[in-house]
Parts: sequence; C-alpha cells; structure tokens
Amino acid sequence: MRSYDPDLTPAWKRSAPVPEIPADHDLVVEEVTTGFCGAVIRCEAGTVTLEDRFGKHRVFPMEPRGFLLEGRVVTLVRPTAAAPVRPTRTASGSVAVPGARARVARAGRIYVEGRHDAELVERVWGDDLRIEGVVVEYLEGIDDLPSIVAEFAPAPDARLGVLVDHLVPGSKESRIAATVTSPDVLVVGHPYIDVWEAVKPSSVGIRAWPTVPRGQDWKTGVCRSLGWPPNTGAAWQHILSKVTSYKDLEPELLGRVEELIDFVTAP
Repeated sequence: MRSYDPDLTPAWKRSAPVPEIPADHDLVVEEVTTGFCGAVIRCEAGTVTLEDRFGKHRVFPMEPRGFLLEGRVVTLVRPTAAAPVRPTRTASGSVAVPGARARVARAGRIYVEGRHDAELVERVWGDDLRIEGVVVEYLEGIDDLPSIVAEFAPAPDARLGVLVDHLVPGSKESRIAATVTSPDVLVVGHPYIDVWEAVKPSSVGIRAWPTVPRGQDWKTGVCRSLGWPPNTGAAWQHILSKVTSYKDLEPELLGRVEELIDFVTAP
C-alpha cells in the first residue's frame, strides 16, 4: 500500500511556515491587508488592538500570516501570562521568606500607645513579627504604664518593649517612662505628637504636617488645616493607605521599632 500525504496541495503551492510571535505590549507590527502600522496596546481573545503614531486605534483579528514584523510575515499569538513575581523583601526591607509559617507567639510582647500605632507597625513589620512570633498590643495611653508593666511581669524569657509617642526630654511621657527600670523592659519613643507625623508628608501628598496650636486636639487640627473632612478615623485610613513600605516612614520611628523587635527576640 502507498502512503499519501493528507494535504493534497502541490508542494509548490504550499505556503512556507511563518514564525508565531507573542503580541506583547508595545510590539510594533503592520497589518498585511490594510497597511495599518501600530504598537500593540491590547490583546484579547482572537483580536489585537494597535495604536498608530497619531493615537488612532484599530482592532484586527489575529489570523495566520496576518501581520508584518520588520518586513517579515508573522502570525501573532496571545502572549503567555508571566508567572507572578514574588517579592524579595518585606515591607520593612527584610529579606522575604516565601511560604514561611507564623511562629508560635513568644511570651514577650510589644506595646504601643494606640490603635493607629498598632496598625502602622502591622502594615510595615507584620511579616517580620509573624516569623519572629512577636505580638503587638495597643494601650490607651501610657499614664498607667508602671502598673501595666507590673501586671505583665516581665522576665528574661518574657521581655516587654514599649513604643511611646512624643518621647522628648521634659515631656510627661519621658517622666512616666523614667519610672520603668526593669532590665527586661525597654521603653523607646519617637519625637512626634502623634504617629501620623511619622508618615512622610510626601507619601501622603502634602508638603508638611501642619502646626496645631497647643490646647487643640492635634488630629482634629490637622484635618482642619489640610481641608480634610472632620473625621479622624477616615483621615487615618487615608494616611495608612499611602504606606506601602518602610520608605514611607520617618527614620525616627523606623529605628525605634527595629530596636524593640531586636530587644524582644534577643536570646
């Protein structure tokens, strides 16, 4: 028996195969029938959208041998979806550990003054804290810090770190912090009246944090000065949404949080 090629077209009439080219964004091609030349701006099921140098858009079917690339006939095909790129760094700048499980919580803790402080620390250092097994809890102010420390009962295997707002010489906060003398407790702070100020103004889209006269609620005064609605909760969510990494925070806060994490996790 003789074997026949299923394609009965004479060899001299058969079209030579052409390369298949992914229709990647910004690839410049020419459609063969119309001569329309442009860059790929969109590739959907069976069609490709080109934009010419005048900004005009046209949609063409991705048919075999339908385009010219640098004068050569090609067939455009849908580009292969790129594999998601895993981050190599955490938001705090530490080396990322893909797939790492959260460690069982240590006995040690980090206390911060308020909910906003806790949310900011979680946003930037959350991955690091879970790997280290450090829990962050917030306080409603530090007026009762000595009794809070006593209740926690710090020990070498259960250290306590405390982050304080506006910890500057002569302030009420500095006097309260000085009453805590346990070697298993570290109290540090930043110079800002509120943790909002620890977010760089440029990250929030403002030139600087406004100065609020003494005797006024600082957050309310900030909203008023910036022309924001008088809703401090909504204002904070707006600020927090602008923080994506340690680069959005002032170094006076960065160093203190890193210091607390090192203290609590030290062997």
